[in-house]
Amino acid sequence: MHFLADLHIHSPYSRATSKNSHLAGLAAWAQIKGIHLLGTGDFTHPGWFAELKEQLVPAEPGLFRLKNPLVPQALAATTPAPLTVRFALTAEISSIYKRHGKVRKVHNIIFCPDFESARVFSARLAALGNIHSDGRPILGLDCRDLLEIVLEEIPHGFLVPAHIWTPWFSLFGSKSGFDTVEECFGDLTPHIFALETGLSSDPDMNRLLSALDRFTLISNSDCHSPAKLGREVNLFDCELSFAALRRALEDPQQGFLGTVEFYPEEGKYHHDGHRKCGICFDPITSREHNNICPVCGKPLTIGVSHRILELADRTTPHYLKQAPAFESLIPLPEILSELLGVGPGSKAVLKQYARLISKFGSEFSLLRAIPVAEISKDSTLLGEAIKRMRQRRVIRQPGFDGQFGVIHLFSEGELPQLAGAKGLFATEKVQHKPPKPLNKAKTPP
Repeated sequence: MHFLADLHIHSPYSRATSKNSHLAGLAAWAQIKGIHLLGTGDFTHPGWFAELKEQLVPAEPGLFRLKNPLVPQALAATTPAPLTVRFALTAEISSIYKRHGKVRKVHNIIFCPDFESARVFSARLAALGNIHSDGRPILGLDCRDLLEIVLEEIPHGFLVPAHIWTPWFSLFGSKSGFDTVEECFGDLTPHIFALETGLSSDPDMNRLLSALDRFTLISNSDCHSPAKLGREVNLFDCELSFAALRRALEDPQQGFLGTVEFYPEEGKYHHDGHRKCGICFDPITSREHNNICPVCGKPLTIGVSHRILELADRTTPHYLKQAPAFESLIPLPEILSELLGVGPGSKAVLKQYARLISKFGSEFSLLRAIPVAEISKDSTLLGEAIKRMRQRRVIRQPGFDGQFGVIHLFSEGELPQLAGAKGLFATEKVQHKPPKPLNKAKTPP
């Protein structure tokens, strides 16, 4: 079975998350997006765990479905293609501890096939720290020891290091990470078989490191609101079960097809910089400034591209034979935002988004599968945008220091001419101006 999976999300019990990130809200938005399998996120939190047990029932082995399949519409007057969403029990743990004279801050994702193992695992963590205050608990627990608990209490479960290049909280993070997987997990490293790359990197960047050749690279949204589901997803073609999911991640030839990615420049830690100072540097420019901000004189936040180049031992990406593929997409609301010249959360964008979902079935169907010629019958300008995106003909403005980047499909001044010639939507007027850039990086002195 071919299916899409977003395996790293958060519940309403995590900090800075939407109250709509309940199970029904997540399932409704998964239908809008066209995602078959979701991680539950946050199963270690007692409140969320109780909701999971109450609202989920067993489906395929190791997976679950909603007890009540009738969920409210994610968007009014929107009818996506029928899709029964499955859930896998997942949680993210924030480990903050000292190793080799340095404070380490690393996030890891835990995957579990059954409620009893999840309960026992959470009880072990509760004896070590507070699991009640946040859906993503913060524990003074060494990553190696966390993995040992997973192996002891979740026999068929596994651990995946999360968003491995994020500066502040990750395996390879420039602020508090390690230089190798082995340095982090020690003698238990052989039990790590997959890594989550995060929004600010893609497989081409990660395959510059020969040390990562044996690991499967996965991508997830890490969303804090259900509308952000599917920013990045995984593609599978295997039996829909927890065991098959694990087998495919251990050996991609068993059914892991690859990932759908952000353009990495859109990630908020792609380049180096200082957000408050408006400084965004590529790695070479940062080195020319000794990694110091020329405005305030403090160290720059070193981004993902810089950190990868520090550890890379290749100049071009290398893929093993029959390696999983990847593709880069732009979320549909962002495409519509550029075409209409208004914000991605505006009423005009949401109106067209809902209409397009009802017409084409799901967001991923429109972005990935529907022929451009068919899209162009609805809007020739939207068809042109989708064609450029699929051909990777995009204009990239990198994110830095917590500021998301911007990916454009049309150059400045191009849209008014095309809109006039090709039209957009019969019910909308094009504003003939690009959306306001998100990052205002200053020119390096």
